[in-house]
Amino acid sequence: MNQEGPLQHPLDPESLRISLPEDPGVYLFKDRSGQVIYVGKAKNLKKRVLSYFKSSGDFPQKTLVMMRRARTLDFILTTTDKEAFILESNLIKKHLPRYNIVLRDDKQYPWLRFDIHDPYPRLSIVRKPKRDGARYFGPFSSANSVRSTLKLINRVFQLRKCKGRGLPKRSRPCLNYQLDRCLGPCSKEIPGDSYREVVRQVSLFLEGRSSELIKELKKNMEAAADDLNFERAARIRDQIRAVERTIERQHVASPKMEDQDIIGLAHKEGIFQLVILFIRKGYLSGSRDYLIREKEASPSEVIEAFLKQYYPEETFIPRRILISEPVEERLSIADWISEIAGKRVYIERPSRGEKLRLLRLAMANARNILETRLEAGIESVVEVAKSALRLERLPERMEGLDISNLHGNMAVGAVVSFVGGLPHKAGYKNYRIKGVPGIDDYAMISELVRRRLSREGPPDLFVIDGGKGHLMAVKRVLDDLGGSETPALVALAKGDEKGHGERVYIPGRKNPLPLKEGHPVPHLLMRIRDEAHRRAITYHRRLRGKGLRASKLDQIPGIGNKRKMSLLQYFGDVESISRAKPEEIAKVPGVGPEVAKQVAAVLGHG
Repeated sequence: MNQEGPLQHPLDPESLRISLPEDPGVYLFKDRSGQVIYVGKAKNLKKRVLSYFKSSGDFPQKTLVMMRRARTLDFILTTTDKEAFILESNLIKKHLPRYNIVLRDDKQYPWLRFDIHDPYPRLSIVRKPKRDGARYFGPFSSANSVRSTLKLINRVFQLRKCKGRGLPKRSRPCLNYQLDRCLGPCSKEIPGDSYREVVRQVSLFLEGRSSELIKELKKNMEAAADDLNFERAARIRDQIRAVERTIERQHVASPKMEDQDIIGLAHKEGIFQLVILFIRKGYLSGSRDYLIREKEASPSEVIEAFLKQYYPEETFIPRRILISEPVEERLSIADWISEIAGKRVYIERPSRGEKLRLLRLAMANARNILETRLEAGIESVVEVAKSALRLERLPERMEGLDISNLHGNMAVGAVVSFVGGLPHKAGYKNYRIKGVPGIDDYAMISELVRRRLSREGPPDLFVIDGGKGHLMAVKRVLDDLGGSETPALVALAKGDEKGHGERVYIPGRKNPLPLKEGHPVPHLLMRIRDEAHRRAITYHRRLRGKGLRASKLDQIPGIGNKRKMSLLQYFGDVESISRAKPEEIAKVPGVGPEVAKQVAAVLGHG
């Protein structure tokens, strides 16, 4: 599929002119420490990379600074331009290069999920759609909006409400059935066609095809009345009224009834506010907004970065995407997104008509949000941290470190990554501590730092769970390793149970920093510290659980992996097995009476 070029090409134009091919691919600029600082893609690698060596007057300041820091170049060949898009997107996500525009969003917008593979599907609220064959509706702008929609559907339509996979078996139906809000498939034989008709009606409602739904409901109501089934006719009448009230609150954005994403941008002094409006079946269904700080970026670069990083993550991609700024590779990006979506997707920058009206609406929203944020002051917590922690550079990428062990046994370390003040799960890592016998927190944290820095370039800031001793232990490691890209350090010593009295230490200062209670920086550091602690504890418990299972079940003659898994699946854990009698254990498929006696004897119930 692709082929990696020789590593660490020196940045010499003449040697690059010889070594670089005229093929599509991705190139990576690296600094002195080997950390990736920029990832780009090109249809022609030679032409694109050599363009960086033109007269410096042709480049923005950010590119000039990047080239001054760059020391080597790597490149990866791809067979097609689309492969290059995919690889570029993955590498940016992996390395978070300092000079790329990186899209970040800490908000998890809610969706409604319909598992159409279930014979009797129900609606559930999820935070992240998956490509699992289910139908997803959204995203909704808030948890309140998705809950109110679900509440309306549960009141008006006869979907099952019971939670969990599969139907619970009941001797009689629940209250929802008594209220005529559920067909009661848990206790009654419901024809599949009857339930699928309800599913289809709910889908029409969530797709915004309410007018079509109302026409169908009116026909059903008239048919019920003709059959003298006035109770059913009255219920359908109530459904119609509820749907009509919903339509009255909806805003028709486009009479063409098509799905569109409208991307508008506003900017001022290196601060970009992007808004994306979701038009579904002609109705405005919701929006998202992103704040991007890039002092030297252009509006076109911001839109291009958004298209490349946003749509590969989306479950639903509309057929039409409108953008407010020109993008150089618009057609190539549209081809790539079309392949992801499995249908033809058009990216357009309209200049007139209804599409321009929609685009102006998105841009007006972006301007309004930006002005509001500027008035309120939008200095990021990262910028505040640089000042409060007395750092030389912005701590754009921070990593929290923690150790977990039980009396020196099975010690582990965890690293969590925060970028722009937000969790970056791709940067989370677990480590087994291997070189420290007994209990020695300082030696363990030192091993963790050495191994972390052996994997890839350093972050801007390490956040250490502990006091001055832990801080100095890590500082000694960094002093030993040397290098020009040494991360800054901060240690956070715990306060009381409510988080009061947290002490923040930095190298070269005897006393903790005088940060007031409620200051945003200790709050951010606590969040990073607590996340690292949670990660380390979870990993440690998982290893201990595996060790417990191995140490007890593996000692029993006749118990291999297959029987062990059967026992654990049947009883849940080793403790439950130890409480079971031999005749209960013998009921487990594949175990039998003789082996069951041995299991009970070893685990204490023989």
